[in-house]
Amino acid sequence: MTAEPDQPEKIDATFRNGSLTAVGIILGFSLTFLSRWAANPNDWGRLDSLPLVLLAVGIGMQVKAFADLMGRDSLLVARYDRAKRIFMIGLLMMALGVTAALASDIFGLSKQTMFG
Repeated sequence: MTAEPDQPEKIDATFRNGSLTAVGIILGFSLTFLSRWAANPNDWGRLDSLPLVLLAVGIGMQVKAFADLMGRDSLLVARYDRAKRIFMIGLLMMALGVTAALASDIFGLSKQTMFG
């Protein structure tokens, strides 16, 4: 969709809605992972703080992107692109947190295990 010379460029609402749905689903998976990992009955160690921080920051950024995409001004291309960037960084942080938790479990560095 092109904008008139004095109007900011906008995206189609249907496109934004699809992105909002995808972000919501991934955010749900992220929260579920954190919940199940944190509910593990094993003791926590200092090494568990690295994955926890990465997971928390990643989820926080996903929530921020979700909230931004819910705003009426998210139909503006600049706002949509910013929310998309925040979400992708949050997703990367989440992936790094899961990887760190998995690596510490595989190598026996953590008291908190992913494999029950």
